[in-house]
Amino acid sequence: MKSFCVATILVALTASAASAETIGVSMQSFDNNFQTLLREGLSARASEVGGVTLQIEDAQTDVSKQLNQVNNFIAAGVDAIIVTLADTSAAPGISAAAEKAGIPLVYLNLEPGNLAQLPQKQAYVGSKETDSGRLGAEAACQILKKNGKASSAQAYILMGDLAHQASRDRTSSVKETLAASDCKDVSIADEQSAAWTRTNAMDLTTNWITAGRPIDAVFANNDEMAIGAIQALKATGVSMDSVVVVGIDATQDALVAMAAGDLDVTVFQNAKGQSASAVDAAVALAQGKGIEKEVWVPFELVTPENMDQYRQKN
Repeated sequence: MKSFCVATILVALTASAASAETIGVSMQSFDNNFQTLLREGLSARASEVGGVTLQIEDAQTDVSKQLNQVNNFIAAGVDAIIVTLADTSAAPGISAAAEKAGIPLVYLNLEPGNLAQLPQKQAYVGSKETDSGRLGAEAACQILKKNGKASSAQAYILMGDLAHQASRDRTSSVKETLAASDCKDVSIADEQSAAWTRTNAMDLTTNWITAGRPIDAVFANNDEMAIGAIQALKATGVSMDSVVVVGIDATQDALVAMAAGDLDVTVFQNAKGQSASAVDAAVALAQGKGIEKEVWVPFELVTPENMDQYRQKN
C-alpha cells in the first residue's frame, strides 16, 4: 500500500471538516503517558478544525471493554471511530463490526494486526516502529564505540506490552541494527516486558542489578520504561556515566532526564502529528472522501545536542 507523511494529509484534509461530525474514540489507557499526549492532541485538533465532537472513552487496556465501547459507538450512530488498540490482535473483530455498520474507522498509533486487509473506509495513522528501534540502536552504538565497549557490552531490553506490534517491532529492530553494525558483538543479556510502565521497568532493572551481571546498555521500548531503569540504576548506586540508556517518545519527563545527564538517547514520536492526522482522516472518511490506508508520521532522533528543539513538541 502507498503511504505518505503527516504534512500531506494535514494539507489535503484541513478544509474537509466544515460540517458537524461526531467521532467516538476508544483509547488504550488514560494512564499511559504517550496515550495521554495522543488524547490531548485529538482534542486540540478537533477544536482547531471546528464542528467536530469527540466522545473519548478509556479502555483501561481491556480488550472486552474496548469492544463494548466500539459497539456502543456504533449503536449511538457516530460518524466515525478512532481506536488506539488495547490488543492489536483484536483489530479484525473491531474492523468487521465497523464495516458491517458502515461507520468509518481509523486506528491510531498502535498498528492493527489486520493492517494489510483493512476494509474500505478504514485507515491506520502511526509511525514506522522499526525506525524507532533502529535510530536508537544506531545512536547507542556510537556511544558504546566511543566508550570502548562496542565488542563487550552487556545490553538489556525493556519491552512494552507483548500484545502490541510496536513492542515486537521496536525490539527486533534494536537487535537487527546492532547485529548489522560495529556493535555486532554486543550481547543481549535479557529482554523482558515491563508493559510500558515506569514501575515495572524499575522492578525488572533492580532484579538485573541484584543478579550481579554488568549492565552497559538499556534499550527501552518507551521513555517511561527508560526512566524506570534510570531510577533503579541510580537507587543502587550505579553511575549513569557507565550505562547507555535509550528510550522512545521524547516525552517531557524524558527530556528532563536527558538534561540531567541520565538519558542518553530517545526518539521523538509525534503525538500531535499522529492525532491531527487521525482526526482529519476520520472526518474525511465520514464525509465520503478517499484517503490512503496508511498514513506515516516519521520518527526523529533526539540526543543532548538537539533536545532543545523538542521541548515543546509533545
